[in-house]
Amino acid sequence: MSPNSLIAIALAALLVFWAVGAYNRLVRLKNTIANAFGQIDVQLKRRYDLIPNLVDVAKKYLQHEQATLEAVIKARNQARAASDVARSRPANALAVTTLAAAEQALGSSLGNLFALAEAYPDLKADQTMRELSEELTSTENKVGFARQAFNDAVLDYNNAQGQFPAVLVARVFGFAPSAMLQATESPAERQAVRVQF
Repeated sequence: MSPNSLIAIALAALLVFWAVGAYNRLVRLKNTIANAFGQIDVQLKRRYDLIPNLVDVAKKYLQHEQATLEAVIKARNQARAASDVARSRPANALAVTTLAAAEQALGSSLGNLFALAEAYPDLKADQTMRELSEELTSTENKVGFARQAFNDAVLDYNNAQGQFPAVLVARVFGFAPSAMLQATESPAERQAVRVQF
């Protein structure tokens, strides 16, 4: 074997080892995204389980506001369905973006419910309503912390798969950029903002 053949074989082996290393790193980072989403998913499930209880308590006082209550349940169901899709593909940009939009709609409908509750002193004073509201706020805070970890994992993955020469391996094996889960305005944040003149 000639020295040129040995050099070519060594370079080919080096290239293969580098490509395997780059592929494995991308897989590891993609799995980190899935793990981080799992933490969000736990909190979202808890949130989705709290909402029907909240609506049940509100029904006693808001009998003439059925449309608002139905909108909350509909938004909750859509968010839960989007969460189920994102759970199966947490690195998929479209699934995460759809979840963010569904969560925004849910946050908006919950905001409407809480704004309406302000007009009903008996509902506002209901002990169960207050406890559920506090649990919901606590859960939303936990979602926020988990979302930050998820977004950090997405940033690491997107940086790794977008850098040259790893981008070549990413394109060959179908590693597409992921999307960050955008923050939604919680009903508690919306209530905290008061403008006085």
